[in-house]
Amino acid sequence: MLHQLFEHQAWADAELLRAVGANQSAAADEKLLGTLHHIVFVQRVFTAMLNGGAFDIQQESQPATSLAGLQERYAESHANQRLLLKDLTAESLTRRVENPWAPDLSGTVAEILMQVVLHSQNHRGQCLTRLRELTGAAPTLDFIVWLKVVREGGVSLAGPLR
Repeated sequence: MLHQLFEHQAWADAELLRAVGANQSAAADEKLLGTLHHIVFVQRVFTAMLNGGAFDIQQESQPATSLAGLQERYAESHANQRLLLKDLTAESLTRRVENPWAPDLSGTVAEILMQVVLHSQNHRGQCLTRLRELTGAAPTLDFIVWLKVVREGGVSLAGPLR
């Protein structure tokens, strides 16, 4: 299920970014771009935490200078998430991980992965609301819609950002 949730996340992020890019006012909206940056920033923070790799929080905190720059960050984030998920086992999901940036926000690998998905979902909802305010329309990004698209062959489980 975690694999499906992260593949849905990659698809939903890509669809949202496409919708934002299709409208000039949305693509230039600071509030929308700020929330999109926050989503990918948090994805990258937690992925780095789980990977145990170096993470320059000051550099990563800097917003992308364009929608294309944001799209690159999302693509890299999704690729890193796929690599992380590839090697998960039932045992590794129970490993406790300390959060070096916020020690009171630590948990098991499974809990941290769930946080990434749920946090992203919450803020994608905010982006969809803002997109509707700016353009009058926004894509439907429900998990069940993604399942239908996958089953109909509209997107592979390898992900839409490749």
